[in-house]
Amino acid sequence: MPRPLEPDPGNAGEGKSVALVLTKTLPSSGNMNILEGGNPMNTKTRMLVEGGLAAALAIALSYLKLWRMPQGGSITLENIPLLIFSLRWGMKAGMGAGVVAGLVQLMLGGYVVHPLQALLDYPLAFGALGLAGSVRRPIWVGLSIGSFLRFGCHVLSGVVFFGSYAPEGTNVWLYSTIYNGSYMLPNLIIAFILTYLIWPRLHKI
Repeated sequence: MPRPLEPDPGNAGEGKSVALVLTKTLPSSGNMNILEGGNPMNTKTRMLVEGGLAAALAIALSYLKLWRMPQGGSITLENIPLLIFSLRWGMKAGMGAGVVAGLVQLMLGGYVVHPLQALLDYPLAFGALGLAGSVRRPIWVGLSIGSFLRFGCHVLSGVVFFGSYAPEGTNVWLYSTIYNGSYMLPNLIIAFILTYLIWPRLHKI
């Protein structure tokens, strides 16, 4: 049973439904030790509650777009709750919360041209953010890994399903990389700034 990684010292209805899904989705990762004397059930409950909150926050923040791209993709704060949850609880729990958030976003009005594209742009892309938990210190490495892998899902989706938007004579891989990087890079920079501001305060939770 996992326990959260503590930082170094120096819509409500959606939240309920997300939490219910998470009870079936989030795994019991064995790569962390429980606090000495800790209750495994309390630890699992805490993980599920935090995972539900992270997924619900990601969904809510996806509607607050700082910039919207013409063919999809936005600069938002939606990655941050999932990245922080992954850093606290590890890769498996983070991927579970990300997949749930992606599926809910898809059901709430995702843009779909093909089932595989929907898979790449929603559950796989958001689940990839959970891989931030594979390298939890220094946290900038984990943030970079999770964001880069989500970026990779969108690039692949762009190449396969949206290559027709590329200007004539432009390599579709280059076009998709530049297009998706134009919002994913700002998202990563924002995640760096806000996560480093939030992280020292999480030891109080």
